[in-house]
Amino acid sequence: MTVTDVTRTDRIEDNPVLAQDWRGRAPLPMSADSAFNGYIAANVLFALNRLGVLAEFESAGFVDVSAFCAEHSVDEPMFRSFVHAARSFGHVSVDGDKVTLTEAGREVVRMHGFFTWAVGGYNEVFANAGPLALGERTYSQDVLRDEGMVALGSAQCDRELMAHILDGVLAEVDFSVLADLGSGTSARVSRVVGGRPGARGLGLDISGPATEIAHRTIAAAGMAERVSAIQADVLDVVLAQEHRAAIAEVDAVMSFFLLHDLLANPATRRDILPRMREVFPKARTFLLADTVIRPRRDDDATLPVFSTGFELAHALMGVPLHTKEAYEQLFAEAGLHLRRAVPFGAPHSWLFVLEAR
Repeated sequence: MTVTDVTRTDRIEDNPVLAQDWRGRAPLPMSADSAFNGYIAANVLFALNRLGVLAEFESAGFVDVSAFCAEHSVDEPMFRSFVHAARSFGHVSVDGDKVTLTEAGREVVRMHGFFTWAVGGYNEVFANAGPLALGERTYSQDVLRDEGMVALGSAQCDRELMAHILDGVLAEVDFSVLADLGSGTSARVSRVVGGRPGARGLGLDISGPATEIAHRTIAAAGMAERVSAIQADVLDVVLAQEHRAAIAEVDAVMSFFLLHDLLANPATRRDILPRMREVFPKARTFLLADTVIRPRRDDDATLPVFSTGFELAHALMGVPLHTKEAYEQLFAEAGLHLRRAVPFGAPHSWLFVLEAR
């Protein structure tokens, strides 16, 4: 099984999002102008991020339009149109050529990983929602997500929203070899291992583009001697011989926002966690994080960032999502004791701290 070639589930009873009771007060309606401008704003933010503008805000606190365009060979009239749009949305203020973030802009930038994930990673999937529903196109065949952008967006969210939470949890965990399943760019495992003298790390991801970014990330962090990035199905025990010794020494496993992919096939769902334990026989601690189905509550009158997009994207890919309670049941069945569940930065996301019995 691979995480990008999942078995589609079309039965409503196999998809908890569709099977939920939708009664109760609806969220506050989004007006047409908010919906349309939100789409444009997301694309503007993504463009500014890709051009390096957000990094400039972080380092210098402002951007000089003419100087930035000259230094980075950016089309100045086009760039000014981005700035004008961002000002219209209230995200920047403009004084001549000097552009600075507003308070609302700083909050949006803090969450820029979600926009990389959506606009960069899932743009083609969302744009083909109608043809996918009609069966005119098929996800994983003629409609694909951008794996590199998904991995990059996840890394950005990790840095801004999750890293400090994970660091607090890991401070209580002893390990010598840490494996990160679905590691994306390997930024997380490089950072964690870098803060633990003598520790080593493995980043495993099925995506070729993400693994290419990971090699560069590890080298840039100066961790090439201690962290390895491996392109592989994270549950494939038939790894190249050169990696088997390292896999056998893993004593802690972490995986972030991958569980729903691994559990996509109802026929094998209950086999996945036991198999994971077989692949890493020395692992005693498992840190597994995922976004769960947003509970439908009578008082749920607002929409958080990410949740609806996450649910829609996976519906279009045919990947079912799960409730927090469903995860806890699967952990117990696999002999994994839940020490605690920690809210994990993104809406309706949890870091499950588990011990192998």
